Amino acid sequence: MSDALGELAKPVIVGRSSSHFTRVTRIFAVEMGVDCSLEVVRDLMSSNAADYGGNPALKMPALRTPRGVWFGALNICRELSRQSKRAVRTVWPEDLDQPLLANAQELVVHAMATEVGLIMAGAGDGSAHQAKQRTSLVNTMSWLEDNAGHALAALPSDRDLSYLEVALFCLVTHLEFRRVLPTEPYPALNGFCREFAARASAGETTYRFDP
Repeated sequence: MSDALGELAKPVIVGRSSSHFTRVTRIFAVEMGVDCSLEVVRDLMSSNAADYGGNPALKMPALRTPRGVWFGALNICRELSRQSKRAVRTVWPEDLDQPLLANAQELVVHAMATEVGLIMAGAGDGSAHQAKQRTSLVNTMSWLEDNAGHALAALPSDRDLSYLEVALFCLVTHLEFRRVLPTEPYPALNGFCREFAARASAGETTYRFDP
């Protein structure tokens, strides 16, 4: 068990090295220069909120800090930004005031959640709901392939980082890592991922299954 909140030596991310939502927060931690440790969620079928950093929704990631616990990737990234001593020019979801940009952010997060649903369902029972989830994911990835490049080009040129780019990178690379959906049909997205992968934060947070 980790130290009491007020005695933490450094923030603790509660999640998994194989999770795309967790990787988003870990990339932000590196970009913001905030040293965090990782507390691995061992059993994804656990119904004990304590195993998820206290999140009653039984979801990860969470961030344990002396100020309290933060639930969810976006909340965590905001807190890491507040803790940072670096002047990182960050574009957040609420800054995306054009339909193309806002829709890209919405669909990336939707695809991440949909992928989790498909992974947790495993082979599944071939239900109509599961079929709809897969169709939704394929449709969303096709839209992102056609539109993400235009959306990214519309981001402020003086940014250092954007939540949209980090989440998109984590999504596309995770689809391949978990073999949920082949990514060969998405050359534009793969090209973006190759460029983003050159960042130190991407290299330090590669997907793996925790021992």
